[in-house]
Amino acid sequence: MKQFFLKFFTWWNGQTFGTQLWTRRYGELVGQDEQGNLYYRTRGGVVDPTLGFERRWVVYNGYAEASRIPPAWHGWMHHTVDVPPTQDNYKPREWEKPHQPNLTGTAQAYRPSGSTLASGKRPKATGDYQPWTPG
Repeated sequence: MKQFFLKFFTWWNGQTFGTQLWTRRYGELVGQDEQGNLYYRTRGGVVDPTLGFERRWVVYNGYAEASRIPPAWHGWMHHTVDVPPTQDNYKPREWEKPHQPNLTGTAQAYRPSGSTLASGKRPKATGDYQPWTPG
């Protein structure tokens, strides 16, 4: 019973019940990435008249985090490229880098040199700052 309510009301642990129904009725599986995310489009590539292009969506394998979409699939999802990475004539761009997860909130997160989290203490002022004092 708990799984039913989770599927019905939560979206961050995978697809909801509504998305599952929509996908079964109108979706066509295009492919799967190395993380197990499934990519769909409207059956037959039909153009949605209200959008002017075909609908494309992803069903995440586990936690729904947009940064988990690899660059090749990101380009297809956002209509930058028309060919999904699963087709033979797909060629990745030279500037595409391998996927890296979102590291915010972890020990590996980016911390610039002026951040108090970078070294554990605040860096000394450089003298280019004049504090404001009232009247």
